[in-house]
Amino acid sequence: MMLVTLQRIVEGVNKAPDFNMALSTMVGQVREALETDSCSVFLADNDQKQFVMAASDGLRAEDGNPVRVDFGEGIISLAAQREEPLNIADASMHPANKKLSDTNESIYRGLLAAPIIHRRKVLGIVVVHQSVARHFSREEEAFIVTLAAQLAAVIAHADAKGLLVSEHSPWIHSLRGLPGSPGVAVGEAYVSRPEARLDEVTPRRSDKPIHEIRKFRQAVARTRADLKELSRRMAGQVPDDTLAIFDVYQGMLDAASMGDAVENMIKEGWRAQTALKYVVEQFVAQFEALEDSYLRERATDVRDIGQRVLLHLQNRQRRRKPLPDTFILIADEVTASMLAELPRDQIAGIISLNGSSNSHAAIMARSMNIPAVLGVDDIELHFFSDRQLAVDGYTGEIYIDPPAQVLTQFHQLAEEEQELRDIVTEHSHLPAETQDGERISLHLNLGLDVTHDYLKTLNIDGVGLYRSEIPFMMRDQLPTEDEQTEMYQEVLEQFPDQPVVMRTLDVGGDKPLPYFPLKEDNPFLGWRGIRLTLDHPEIFLIQIRAMLRASIGKSNLRILLPMITSTSEVDEASRLIKQAYFEVAEEQGCEVGVNLFQPQLGVMIEVPAAIYQLPAMASKVDFFSVGSNDLTQYLLAVDRNNRRVASLYDAYHPAVLASLDEIARRCEEIGKPVSVCGELAGDPGGALLLVAMGYRQLSMNSYNVDRVRWILRNVRSSTLNVMLAKALQARNPDQIRKMIAEKMESIGLGGFVRAGK
Repeated sequence: MMLVTLQRIVEGVNKAPDFNMALSTMVGQVREALETDSCSVFLADNDQKQFVMAASDGLRAEDGNPVRVDFGEGIISLAAQREEPLNIADASMHPANKKLSDTNESIYRGLLAAPIIHRRKVLGIVVVHQSVARHFSREEEAFIVTLAAQLAAVIAHADAKGLLVSEHSPWIHSLRGLPGSPGVAVGEAYVSRPEARLDEVTPRRSDKPIHEIRKFRQAVARTRADLKELSRRMAGQVPDDTLAIFDVYQGMLDAASMGDAVENMIKEGWRAQTALKYVVEQFVAQFEALEDSYLRERATDVRDIGQRVLLHLQNRQRRRKPLPDTFILIADEVTASMLAELPRDQIAGIISLNGSSNSHAAIMARSMNIPAVLGVDDIELHFFSDRQLAVDGYTGEIYIDPPAQVLTQFHQLAEEEQELRDIVTEHSHLPAETQDGERISLHLNLGLDVTHDYLKTLNIDGVGLYRSEIPFMMRDQLPTEDEQTEMYQEVLEQFPDQPVVMRTLDVGGDKPLPYFPLKEDNPFLGWRGIRLTLDHPEIFLIQIRAMLRASIGKSNLRILLPMITSTSEVDEASRLIKQAYFEVAEEQGCEVGVNLFQPQLGVMIEVPAAIYQLPAMASKVDFFSVGSNDLTQYLLAVDRNNRRVASLYDAYHPAVLASLDEIARRCEEIGKPVSVCGELAGDPGGALLLVAMGYRQLSMNSYNVDRVRWILRNVRSSTLNVMLAKALQARNPDQIRKMIAEKMESIGLGGFVRAGK
């Protein structure tokens, strides 16, 4: 019975439109449920260093002002300090008791106080009083402790939404999201919502499949025309690599991707809208289940393109409310097409409630030099309506209706940001080398359309990682060898004189293929990467044959094996690669070593076990490549997509840096080249530490290339060695970040880790 009461109380707080009213109702319900004399909720005001009574039924101040208790004083503070409940028979006799002046507290004796804790932070205290001197029962104590635990998330979300901030609050209200694109911006909020939503489509059947297919094809044709127009509008405003995003969108509409699947479902008797909803939502669910953050963000693209087709199926006309002169664009999911539709010179900043740094919105924002904040937890869109906002894309901070002095400061910082971008661009043609002449190779991570000429203008040394998964995932069957050959040719031909590292198919339990369903309890430790492809040599051989056929007449192909844990996996993969090599040479009439070269073979170091297999693998491979994202995840035993533990995922963790340092030293000892292709390589501070460790090849997204180049050109190896020594002695990631920030400030590079120049 008590559990049912508790659930009802917490649900009432969750659903209430007014948070303060909800708390007031809750304390009354708790007092009634426990048949006690008073129930109160105190919330922590960390700025004033006080606990402030937010709601009470039974405890009241004589003057009507909020009851306040200084941190460190009284039983309330004692419960917070000890982070455990206090059940006291007579509070008036307790040594920690401090009488609350000008209140009716003196009429109470028995007290039970339970801290409200969210992610290790005390947010407040639930206090119940009774007039008789007795301990509360075990059942009553369990009830209050459970209530406090459930209130923690509710209060944390209310704090994020600004519901705890009153007009009397002395502090500036802010939200915290994830940094998506560096820079600062100020503007009026402009909330954007999709005009057609797949989740609002009601499934319906149709007995006119030909009619429905015609409607669907017309909608696809109109969507294609829209995308061409958006790409045309963006041409000249953004780098050509950004325009490649619209080619990816076009590819999603192809028959082999989405079209055939929708039409097949229509033939089974469903309306076009229903078939579209079903197929797109299947793709979306498939991408959202992925562990690779880059690939997972393609879910947003699939949903966006599906809803654009739906808009035409519903024959809706686009309606847009008037735009402010300068605005911060806010949406549940900011998409590439949404950005392209709005005037670039009026978008000051972006807030996407969902998404990560790998979303196309983030990629576009960075290429357009628009500050962006992503992944703002549990905030509804309507909260931002009619607000003035200041956005910090370095920290992920969003200031709500900030005062004039904050706005002035942000405008000044924005001007300095532009000056810094201009300097970086001016030096993009120079080599990446330190001031004392240590040369670093900068490579690209690729996974999108790669047929654009912009790649030839980038000052890079090759492709450090080409993800081959996307073509496999956007089809309802395995791509043929010919289809794969064509795709790989496009990549290799873009870099005829530079190495292109192609990672073999990295799918599995956490990256399911629609035509290869898998269900595993722990996909991160399951059947994925090389484990799956070696179990299915027919899939592996077709891909390797396609890569080799694409490389005929070229010598730039490198093959990279993912998820390697043992030398036996390398041996088996090598055997299959040799088999494919001689098959292709014979079938295509190639001369071995003349117009068909044996590709260099590399292994990804992402499973910690591989670190201790380096000497054993050295004679079997030509190079190593560190996947710092997965290595961090496996070393720290953290699923970074799990919100409860995502904060523990940190590539600056001392254990991660020590492992990276050990890998670099071991590879030097055995004489094998090693690169890093994770996010750390494109991070300003991370790149400096990696170079100090001895890494001479860093692979990153195109946005980071020129920034990392400029940073490296402004440091000496001696400076980097000092930074690395301090980092390896640090006890936690915060110490390392602080050290990097201070060092970069001291050498004039502070603008790469915080707002301003």
